[in-house]
Amino acid sequence: MIHVVIGTKAQLIKMAPVMVALAEHGLDYRFIWTGQHRDTIDEILDNFGLRTPDCVLYDGPDITSIRAMALWSVRVLWKTVRNRHKIFDVSGKGVVLVHGDTFSTLLGALMARMVRLDVGHVESGLRSFRLFHPFPEEITRILTFRLANVYFCPDKKAIDNLANYRGQKILTNGNTLMDALRISHTIGRQQSEDAPSGAYAVVTVHRFENLSSRSAASRVVEIVERIADTVPLLFILHKPTERALRKHGLIQRLETNARISLRQRYDYFRFVRLIESAEFVVSDGGSNQEECFYLGKPILLLRMATERSEGLGRNCVLSGYDLDVVDRFVQQYPDLAGAPSSSGQRPSERIADFCRKYHHNGRQSADIHSPVR
Repeated sequence: MIHVVIGTKAQLIKMAPVMVALAEHGLDYRFIWTGQHRDTIDEILDNFGLRTPDCVLYDGPDITSIRAMALWSVRVLWKTVRNRHKIFDVSGKGVVLVHGDTFSTLLGALMARMVRLDVGHVESGLRSFRLFHPFPEEITRILTFRLANVYFCPDKKAIDNLANYRGQKILTNGNTLMDALRISHTIGRQQSEDAPSGAYAVVTVHRFENLSSRSAASRVVEIVERIADTVPLLFILHKPTERALRKHGLIQRLETNARISLRQRYDYFRFVRLIESAEFVVSDGGSNQEECFYLGKPILLLRMATERSEGLGRNCVLSGYDLDVVDRFVQQYPDLAGAPSSSGQRPSERIADFCRKYHHNGRQSADIHSPVR
């Protein structure tokens, strides 16, 4: 049996094309939701035409603090121990697909090992090689590598990063986000993005490293205000971001700035339309970095380091929070714009094809421990 264990909005967006491909191949799978995020999940499921999860391990509010994360992790693991035969199909061979670098990734891999199922890590092999940038994602990735049997890698660099790990490395020739964007272009065009009529840029910030302290959040607000002096901004407020800005006493600076419009989070298809029409994007998100690369949209990353290579040296500028770098980006962003990617690659199909062979022919035929192919 194939299992898909995810728990955040970004994971759902990136794994939706995989679940669509599994269904198109006629492969049954068990969809397990860890509940790390709850807000807007129903909208994303509706966007991609996916069924509701077969099993929900936690159905409370979004997990947004370290304390809540610790309690949630213990609760989910204990629930799995007590109900593992109801949560997972352990009647025969099985693989658990986990994605990315969140706590849900690590929990899914741990749960799979607890019930003696194989672990397939999607978007595997990404490294920044800076243990605390980003934190805790870099640590989560390393721990997940140690638990996985199969590594679905977006590029050759990711495969090279896994040279010291056993298991099969499968090159997917891109990120499954390519497929999510393709689906959004196919069935999401009728949705209005509610964008201004004039020029604007989009800001979206959510990472722990940018919100955990007042000094970090203040640094981000200062950069946003600086950019808004040149280009009007739409600041997309994730709920944890809004809470952190209010806690640090910074939200009023954004609310009272006439050149910054605060917007609640969009559903995925409308958000894609929004950034397609924007001049550029300012973000700390790895998924946004990938989206902008595939869309040919300039993006300024509010990070010290990134584990992703997409767009670097082309449409993507890593700020390092350097105001001179920020100013140069705002002045030169038109030169960074490019044509949207026309790649015909289907990363989700590569993953579904592996699952098809695994499902029909068993562990040996799927060749989990073979060398890189």
